Amino acid sequence: MQRDFQEPARCRPDLVIGREEVFVQAREQLARGGSVLLHGAAGIGKSTVLRALATENAGAARTVLRCSATESESHLPFLALADLLGLVLDEVSGKLPPAQRTALESALTGRGESTLQRDGLALRLAVLSALRALAAEGPVLIVADDVQWLDSASAELLGFAARRLGETPVRMLCAVRTEGQEYDRHLRASPPDTLALRVNPLTRTQVSELLDHRGYTGLPRSTVRDIHRTSGGNPLFALELGRALSENPTPPRPGEPLPVPTSLRTLVLNRLGLLSDEARRTLLVASAGARPTPALLHAAGRENAEAETAQAAALGLLATEPEGPAVRFAHPLISAALYAEAPAHERRAAHAALSKAASDPIERARHLALATTGTDQKTANSLSEAASLARDRGAPSVAASLGLLAARHTPADGTPAPDERRLQAAEDAITAGELDLARDIARDVLTRAAVPADRVRAWMIVIDTAGHAMSEVDSVFPQALADAGDDPQLLALIHYQLTWRAVLVDGDFDQAREEAAHSAALAERAGDRYNELMALSFQAQIETLMGHPDAPATIKRALKEPQDPRVSCHHNGAGYSRFRWLIMSDQLAEARSTVTTLLREVQRRGSVESEVHFLRGVAETELRSGHCGRALDLARESLMMARDTGLGEVASAVLTSLCEASGGEVERALELAREAVSHAEENGDQMYLSRALAALGYAQLVAGDAEGTVRSLRRVRELEDGLGITDPARGRWQGDLAEALVQIGEVREAQDVIDVTREQALRLGRESVLAVLDRAEALVRARRGEHEAAVAQLTSVQDRLAKLGHGLEEARTAFALARLRTLPQALGFARPGGTPMPGPTSYDEAARLFRRCRALPWLRQVDAAAVPPAAEPEQPAPAPAADVLEGLASMERQVAALVMEGATNREIAARLFISVKTVEATLTRVYRKLGIRSRVDIVRLAAGRRTR
Repeated sequence: MQRDFQEPARCRPDLVIGREEVFVQAREQLARGGSVLLHGAAGIGKSTVLRALATENAGAARTVLRCSATESESHLPFLALADLLGLVLDEVSGKLPPAQRTALESALTGRGESTLQRDGLALRLAVLSALRALAAEGPVLIVADDVQWLDSASAELLGFAARRLGETPVRMLCAVRTEGQEYDRHLRASPPDTLALRVNPLTRTQVSELLDHRGYTGLPRSTVRDIHRTSGGNPLFALELGRALSENPTPPRPGEPLPVPTSLRTLVLNRLGLLSDEARRTLLVASAGARPTPALLHAAGRENAEAETAQAAALGLLATEPEGPAVRFAHPLISAALYAEAPAHERRAAHAALSKAASDPIERARHLALATTGTDQKTANSLSEAASLARDRGAPSVAASLGLLAARHTPADGTPAPDERRLQAAEDAITAGELDLARDIARDVLTRAAVPADRVRAWMIVIDTAGHAMSEVDSVFPQALADAGDDPQLLALIHYQLTWRAVLVDGDFDQAREEAAHSAALAERAGDRYNELMALSFQAQIETLMGHPDAPATIKRALKEPQDPRVSCHHNGAGYSRFRWLIMSDQLAEARSTVTTLLREVQRRGSVESEVHFLRGVAETELRSGHCGRALDLARESLMMARDTGLGEVASAVLTSLCEASGGEVERALELAREAVSHAEENGDQMYLSRALAALGYAQLVAGDAEGTVRSLRRVRELEDGLGITDPARGRWQGDLAEALVQIGEVREAQDVIDVTREQALRLGRESVLAVLDRAEALVRARRGEHEAAVAQLTSVQDRLAKLGHGLEEARTAFALARLRTLPQALGFARPGGTPMPGPTSYDEAARLFRRCRALPWLRQVDAAAVPPAAEPEQPAPAPAADVLEGLASMERQVAALVMEGATNREIAARLFISVKTVEATLTRVYRKLGIRSRVDIVRLAAGRRTR
């Protein structure tokens, strides 16, 4: 069923004069499934074109959502959002997660339990999810007029969704008033494929056609020329001139100046002058109010509102076909001119009446402020309460604006003090992403504040606005410490920020640990449990990364009662620190239980940022447990949510890459890992760069690119050495590096990696890491010819990993064992005395374990290894060729020797644990060094024959 909500009066496309080119371009763009942004000056005809396009395209959409804003309502949060989604809320709410549903219902109705933590991201996702849910039933068309007057909360939410809709069948058709080409900021809030079209002035011929169409006929050509010149081709201005001329008793004579005002504003004011005084006051109240209705005008004391608005409509000042019960001006310029020309005392009187008549508390508070001059504690308190309401409803930008108004009306000796309210407004501005405003407010407060708590709070705001670029505010810390004096609560806040600085700027974990511990101690002394828990949790995370022996004790301290709910389920809280420790300590069952409980709680609360973190935690646990399919599903969900919110995109891309390489598509894994590396390098984030490179190295290993793996993981080793990260369970890349080094013939370096990492893993008791290192060492032994020892070691490793519950690593070990048992026999390598290698020689066990894990990329490798190689002609027995191979590198000698023995490239790759690609590249180097052309020439050399 096709639905068109709040549909205005129809506008026939064939009656849109002079807009054929714009209309055709917009029509073609919409037909392609794209979006359109019309822009131009006031009165230029954007709304007319918009309505005509909407009429033509509405039939192709299952759902048409509409909104049209005015300047007087632009301060009310979520008004435009209510226009768009209010009538479909019942349809979509059941399809939203509970937290998103609660956030959306609270925003649209102003009712319901709500917190800023919940609504901030949950509300953004709710709008995006609602549009996706509608689009799942059929195409959606969003029609938005006068976008410049959308309330900031709705505009932000609509832009957030528009940028993330991707291929979802949602089109946007918008119009915005601009001067010149200033439409870029509106285009950035539109879908990426949006076509911006400027609506230009009409030509003289088009102005003449417009005047004729509206009934202003019979005007001399010279008069039409003057109207065109005076109006600049602006249709609204031209029509106002035509109306004035038609009402003028003396028609213009050719060549004479127009006998009417030649200013659009004056023309509008002249028409307003035809109103009675009472009708003009009624329209003034309407111009000051948001969505004025006859009922609102009555409540504001305008007893004859119906008759007075009817008079205004007859003069063309109000829309003759209003949409719904609202009283709407025929054009925003009329409302603006009326309000601007009214005396100040009349404007204040209108606002005073509306402060009692309006139903929305935020609107009432704003009208009270505009009706009040000077400071007034009652007005300030009303504005502060409205700011709190806007904050709770998820409109921090509105909260900041109202907070600043509250500060302006607060007496100097008021409680809370004016600067305290300004600082709260600055914190709201940070939440809204208005960092420049927040910084300016804080700097302004610092010019006069004398109270240490206010000064330190202002400095914290300045630091917060720097984000990760904390080196830019280095000069702030000494000033903040000086202002804090010996107050432990204030000092705790500063040292917590210094912890972040040590991590982000210096990469010094020892210093960061000291700062976090000091912050926790100061907060404890001050009785500030919240900041004590945050500092302890941060300390625990740092110690876990460092592999510090105190990490378990710090986690235990951070988990002691009393707890603060803001910390216990926070992604930087003690609960998540405990999860990290558990998973790094191979306690997978308890880790899964812990992070799953955290995930459920934050989903209930609607803490979206923490939800992204905990989704990754559950996915990582499933991956370690060998549930690759489940891990991949969760990782993809986390990545989608991270990209929707803009939070943790690199971390989610890293994890999804690992999951894709284990259970999905290797090419996708490589793509995600390289994307994460690029972003981390751009951000200068060394910690996440090391994780991204580790994911890239693993994906390269699965793809058979051992040399690429070595390049990537050598960089990880260098980075983590520099950062002081010593716990090998953090990234678990060391075994992959050692395995790849074996494949390219760098056996000595592989053993060094194993030895160094084993020492760290033994110190920390990282059993699964030790098992993986033993697997890599078995491959080293196999390369050295110690096959029986290698088989025995791999058999032990497989058993240990199975007991630890690391299913994927168990399967990888079974695969290595099968290759070691099978390929030496296939190539004629038997034990001394001619007895075969012990144990089964098929890949059945490895295939069974990989299938259990749903590790599809690994299973494909097993299938390839299990296919018998194509038979080759029997080659003559190789002759000693040590002197022939004298000048080759170690790997080149081994490959050449196997060629001399008659091995195929695939057999060589399997025997040496390298890729076929590596074999081919190595042979190319051998040919070049020996001055030969093919593998046949190598055999000839071995037989002592000359090559041509």
